[in-house]
Amino acid sequence: MPIDNRPFPRFVADASRHGIPHGRFAERLATAFRAACEEIEDLPEGTEVPDELTWFPERSWSGRVWVPVSGDGEAILEEGGEPEPIELYGFVSFVQPEGGDPTDFRASADFTDVVAADNPDWSIDISDEVIGTWHGEQGREASMTLVWGRSLVRDAFAVTAELEGVTVDQDPLFGGQGSKADRFTLIAPDALKNYGDDAYLEVKLWTSRGREVARESLYEIEEPEVPEQEAP
Repeated sequence: MPIDNRPFPRFVADASRHGIPHGRFAERLATAFRAACEEIEDLPEGTEVPDELTWFPERSWSGRVWVPVSGDGEAILEEGGEPEPIELYGFVSFVQPEGGDPTDFRASADFTDVVAADNPDWSIDISDEVIGTWHGEQGREASMTLVWGRSLVRDAFAVTAELEGVTVDQDPLFGGQGSKADRFTLIAPDALKNYGDDAYLEVKLWTSRGREVARESLYEIEEPEVPEQEAP
């Protein structure tokens, strides 16, 4: 094979071995996540962490297991206003010794008032968090990014993460107990720098027959303004 002129990480995370957390272990994860929610500096006063949390499949990378999570809630965002829907989201990570019990639980949490329920045009409800950095030769680097979300379209079977058309991770969709398979977790390089133009991650959903049904960037892409033409 010829030399790769753009070597960057591909398929570096272990596949999910356990799927969606449940039972007592999910409760242990929830305790860590709720504690992280209490530390959110700008969380509106009086906001309660929802009892019911949505877990996503675990992925392992860099010696830790990463388990994303989200939960729907309400908060008063403006003084004197009515409660509005928000989403609390983040992840819990831990070390899983071979043959031992999980240790070193850590959690990260944040919230957003931009939710899928208010955006019926969305095809993927997606969140992301940078969890490390990949360093290449001559100052080349990428942000190793935990990406998770839900498919909001029919017939989606699997998800891929692509960097300039190169698949760098993929995952089947998972479902919880008694729920449809619509959740995914990816770990992939993003914001690839010093290979010429910077490259950014794109997430795509596929059917079981390999047909693309949705795609989403991790970034808001501003459409260039087209100047209005004056009437003759």
